[in-house]
Amino acid sequence: MTTVRAPTRRFEQRKSAIIVSAVDVLNRKGVRGMTLADVATQLGLVPTGVIYYFRNKEELAAACFLDSVDRYNAVAAQAAHGADARERLRLFLDAYFEARRRIRLGEAPPLAAFNDVRALNCAPVNAAYVDMFRRVRTLLEGRETRRLSKSALSARAQILIAEVLWAPVWLPRHDPEDFGRVSQRVFSISADGLAAPGAAWDPLALPALVQPTGAASHENFLRAATQLINEEGYRGASVEKISARLNVTKGAFYHHHETKDELVLACFERTFEVMRRAIRQAEEVATSGLQVLTTVASALVEYQMAGDAPLLRASALTSVPEAIQPQLVAQFDRLSDRFASLISDGIADGSVRPLDVNIGAQMLTAMINAAAELHHWAPGVTPQTAAALYVRPFFEGLLPKQP
Repeated sequence: MTTVRAPTRRFEQRKSAIIVSAVDVLNRKGVRGMTLADVATQLGLVPTGVIYYFRNKEELAAACFLDSVDRYNAVAAQAAHGADARERLRLFLDAYFEARRRIRLGEAPPLAAFNDVRALNCAPVNAAYVDMFRRVRTLLEGRETRRLSKSALSARAQILIAEVLWAPVWLPRHDPEDFGRVSQRVFSISADGLAAPGAAWDPLALPALVQPTGAASHENFLRAATQLINEEGYRGASVEKISARLNVTKGAFYHHHETKDELVLACFERTFEVMRRAIRQAEEVATSGLQVLTTVASALVEYQMAGDAPLLRASALTSVPEAIQPQLVAQFDRLSDRFASLISDGIADGSVRPLDVNIGAQMLTAMINAAAELHHWAPGVTPQTAAALYVRPFFEGLLPKQP
């Protein structure tokens, strides 16, 4: 009879060190871009030194995601004892930002970003992520949400998860000693929204943000590439797959774009222009700062969920070549500044309640960005119903105070 030995402490320590190194690479390069050689190099090993613990990069990526899911579950567990949903939300955010503070100070290992977790297509990881989602959703159950449908509650949980997963993008602007204050401000916006008490919910309809075009047009190349990058990450969206989706030859692809990087930059620029167009159109017709914001957000979420011509998700940033990331981050920062300015306008005219405009702008960006995933968590939601189910709770609060 063969005796199976339990892993030694040294084995477990080295395995944990590999996961820590891999999370760093994964967050920078995505699932498709990460290699065992990259991970090994960071640890001063040869690739076979990593293969001894993980047979391939997919197994290693799965270990990274599962480890981070466990840590998010631990954060949710710290909040579960709260007396009501608002207290549980506050405890969840406090525990999360404390974890981020420890990561920044080097007292805890990094968390996986989950940007392209679906590109891995790993059943155990998918199941663990769904379980994590349900745990977070349970935190929101209470007097404030007892009349909501399961889909409506799931939409609010999706907003909350989107906010914490997007936070690492903007947290570098804050010192670790201020993370407690940041948590308070995120809680205030999450729980009570942006809208001033009693403000009307009246977003306006906007004209089509993008006009339909011919099958082999430049616009349709951008649409196909955007869809594939959102689904499979930068490296999963090959020239062959983009061409096949449009039923054209690779030659037709290179007629429009010299390189794939050039195409990705064009996809991001298209996304930025659609968002800027929505802002311009809303400013022409809205009568308050809040109405501009709700009109823009509703139009962009509907557009994102329609699927045929989606916005490139901001999470795709981590999977594009590092050399072109800075200019894209700068573009997102300018859009965030535009949202912050609109929030300031709303505070000035009384339609938006006083709050941290920069954090509010980042949270608005996160909510719009995450709309592409909403159909996974709220079955039956349509582009037309998403504004009421998803956008409105963001502006009026996930857990508004009861009278």
